Amino acid sequence: MLKVGLTGSIAVGKSYVLAVLAELGCVTFDADKIAHSVMAPGRDAHRDIVREFGDEVLSADGSIDRIKLGAIVFTDPTRRQRLNEIVHPRVIEEQNRLLEEVQTNRPDAIVVIDAALMIESGGYKRFDKLIVVYCDRETQIQRLTERNQISREDAERRVAAQMSSEEKLSYAHYRIETGGTFEETREQVVEVYNQLVRVQESINSQT
Repeated sequence: MLKVGLTGSIAVGKSYVLAVLAELGCVTFDADKIAHSVMAPGRDAHRDIVREFGDEVLSADGSIDRIKLGAIVFTDPTRRQRLNEIVHPRVIEEQNRLLEEVQTNRPDAIVVIDAALMIESGGYKRFDKLIVVYCDRETQIQRLTERNQISREDAERRVAAQMSSEEKLSYAHYRIETGGTFEETREQVVEVYNQLVRVQESINSQT
C-alpha cells in the first residue's frame, strides 16, 4: 500500500484534485469529512469542544456550527491551537483505522488522504509521498470569499492564519497548481497519478 498525503492552504482546490485521484483509481479520504464525523454529537470531540467553547458554537440540532466555531478560532491563534488539540488526535486515530482497513482489503492500493493542516501538525511524516496543491494568493482569496460567502477582509485573515503555500511547497514530492482551468489541473493530476503508479509498481517488485 502506498500512502500519499494531499495538502495545501485553504481554498486552493484540494477537493477537486482528490476527486480526480479517486476517479483514476486511488482510495481517497477527506480529513475534513473525518473531522465532521469525530465532532458529531455523542462523540468525545463534540463534548470537549462544547466544554471549551460553550453552547454558542452549537446549531439548533445540537451539532457543531463550523461557521460559528471558525469565527472564534480564526481570530485567536491560542483558541485555534486548542481546537486542533481536541480534534486532530481523534482525526489521526480514525485515519489509522481506515488505513488498516485498506491494508487488509486492498494491500496494493494507492491511498490518498487530504488534510489542510497535514504539514503543520506533523502528520505528513506518516506518508510515503506528499502532494501539495496551490494557486496564487489572489485566486485563493476570491475562491474563499465566493465559497464561504465572507468578506475579503475575513478571507485574507483566514489565509494569513495558515502556513503559506510557498512554505508548504518546500515539503512537496509533487506539486499541482490550480490557478488555471479544470482541464489544466486535471492534466497535472493525471501526471502525478502516473508517477505514483510507477512508485507503487517499484515497491511491489521489491516485495
